[in-house]
Amino acid sequence: MTKSSICVYCGSRAGALPAYASEAEALGGAIASEGWRLVYGAGDVGLMGTVARAAQAGGAETFGVIPTHLLSLEVGKTDLTKFIITETMHERKKVMVMNADAVVVMPGGAGSLDEFFEVLTWRQLGLHSKPIVLMDVAGYWGPLRALMEHVVDQGFAERSLLDFVQSAASAEEVMTILRRALS
Repeated sequence: MTKSSICVYCGSRAGALPAYASEAEALGGAIASEGWRLVYGAGDVGLMGTVARAAQAGGAETFGVIPTHLLSLEVGKTDLTKFIITETMHERKKVMVMNADAVVVMPGGAGSLDEFFEVLTWRQLGLHSKPIVLMDVAGYWGPLRALMEHVVDQGFAERSLLDFVQSAASAEEVMTILRRALS
């Protein structure tokens, strides 16, 4: 069986709650324990740095992708197993998804939302069938789930859109979903 690669979208900031960082650390460690590879945005700040350092500490391969203009802002983590520099954000997102078997979206800001909506749209259009998991630490993604329900209720998407995304409250729950989906 080939090693699975998990794309993790998450904030370049730590966020307001300590639980965000502790769950990022738990997720990185769990990916490593499973023998999987972490694919992420190659930053060494915020939740990005936390999940990567935890994955590395557990012995996981790490595959980071960062656009040139964010190298200094997100402190490009050059000690990864594979470190790719792209010209654009769009190229970054494409490379990350192409090199992953599943996507986990941790708490984050506009960038994480952009990544989520793009990978969800690609799934809706049939461009991939990879699992998408919202890591809903402390209910962070509740408003997003409500917005998605609203979009469906208002007739702008089929109810099947909601089936493309699973939610998990913790790294442990994320791993349960991924083990089942990737087996």
